[in-house]
Amino acid sequence: MTVASRLQAASLRLGPAVTCDVDVRRDVVVRAPDGTPLRTDVYLGGPGRPRPAVLIRTPYGRAGQAANARLFAERGYHAVVQSTRGTSGSGGRIEFDAEAGDGRAAADWIVQQPWSDGTIGTFGGSYLAFTQLALASTRPPQLRAMAVGVWGAERRAYKYPGGAFTLEQALAWVHIMEQQERPRGSRRAAKRGRAALAAAYGHLPLLDADIAAVGHPVGCYRDWVTRDQPGDPYWDPTDFRPLLTDLGVPVTMIAGWYDLFLPQMFADYRRLRDGGQDVRLRVGAWHHSCANLYRQALADAFDWFGTHLLGRPPRPGRPRVRVEVTGGGGWRSLADWPPRDASVQRWHLHGGGGLGPDAPAPGDPARYTYDPADPTPAVGGASVPGSGPRDNRALERRPDVLSYTSEPLTSPLELSGSVTAELFAASSRPHTDFFVRLCDVDPAGRSLNVTDGIRRLTSATEDPRRVTVDLGPAAHRFRAGHRVRLQVSSGAHPRYARNPGSGEPLATAVTLHAARQAVYHDPAHPSAVKLPVLAGS
Repeated sequence: MTVASRLQAASLRLGPAVTCDVDVRRDVVVRAPDGTPLRTDVYLGGPGRPRPAVLIRTPYGRAGQAANARLFAERGYHAVVQSTRGTSGSGGRIEFDAEAGDGRAAADWIVQQPWSDGTIGTFGGSYLAFTQLALASTRPPQLRAMAVGVWGAERRAYKYPGGAFTLEQALAWVHIMEQQERPRGSRRAAKRGRAALAAAYGHLPLLDADIAAVGHPVGCYRDWVTRDQPGDPYWDPTDFRPLLTDLGVPVTMIAGWYDLFLPQMFADYRRLRDGGQDVRLRVGAWHHSCANLYRQALADAFDWFGTHLLGRPPRPGRPRVRVEVTGGGGWRSLADWPPRDASVQRWHLHGGGGLGPDAPAPGDPARYTYDPADPTPAVGGASVPGSGPRDNRALERRPDVLSYTSEPLTSPLELSGSVTAELFAASSRPHTDFFVRLCDVDPAGRSLNVTDGIRRLTSATEDPRRVTVDLGPAAHRFRAGHRVRLQVSSGAHPRYARNPGSGEPLATAVTLHAARQAVYHDPAHPSAVKLPVLAGS
């Protein structure tokens, strides 16, 4: 046992180690089905007696999982950490479609070892969760438990939420992968790399933004940006939604309110639940790379694996769903999601920038111009970096952002469920976007984002049409004296690729057209936000 592992175990309240003797075997080669060598580190607890193994497959370097692997090895498991193909010494190139076969080869190799008891669990968040689902899709009989974080079963859904491409995440990931495979350079070189990435967000055409970011074409990025149409078969091999209803493997899931995968994780939870699977979900006020999220994910995995791999009784009173209510509402243990005692209220947009449950009065629409040459910027939310709640006041002063604000609340208002906006909107361009955000405005005027969503249109008209924008799930408490605000704009760049307004293909578009937008709020066009209000609030 190391000092670091002792301190980490204490911070997670894991209890005493079963053994202090961990045999670490580095750079073991496990062959993928096509013969590609996959570099693997093995952490054997104790003298290597048969135990369950925890498999962690990562593209981010095995060293980053060394501390977690040691903790598992000290507490009743062996741990196997493998670099996915094309990363950290493993052969080949990054290939999403290969992860199922590569993962299965690793799982089969494990149960052939003398130190294996024939069972495995899988652990990890983000891409590490993707590798878990890919492995599970091969139906390995040795897989007995999964601990999945910040990822969704439908890969296209997070690349194109509402039809808009998540440009910032895509280029940032490409940049991270490029930098980690290069020898460590100077701070000046790293600064140049960050500057190139920032410039790449504004580059057109998008097809070449990878070259602007890292200096050369990147295959996976080019696949993402050219395979933008719904139903494109490119995404089918890594769409694991059909797997979930009869998965047959207990799953604990962890998500963050400010994470881009959040809507998919709630959808995956419902599929697992509706299929009668053993599933648990925890959601905190975290973003994708939040250290506290990953600490909690590790603690949850030990609890889950203790039951499903080591055969310990489940912890009494363990809830199926546990969420942190943002806005200072604390943690809630729930029997299910969404809570059964939440009901939908329509809060209407009013002329003059008002918002409330009263029906709208006759009046003119609100208008603004969206100029893709000066795109509305992203502030907080699931942006990379800068995720989380941020003060939106500067954003709301822009002429291309509309704000609708309630009167101060006389009592607390708590939301728990999915938030949806229903706009009656018009545009001078058939191809345009509408971005909608819910904010909590405190008595000092600070406007903090709660949840948001975008909708890309391809047949908008200058006559108002109903536009539904899914803002995603939320659990938030608006305190008495606070106000509810709804923003309406037409972008959040570079979080989402700007809509050029030209109708040109996403990958090759270079022509920018400004769009004149209108939002109607009158009795014939009752634009509203649908709030899931918890009973008694």
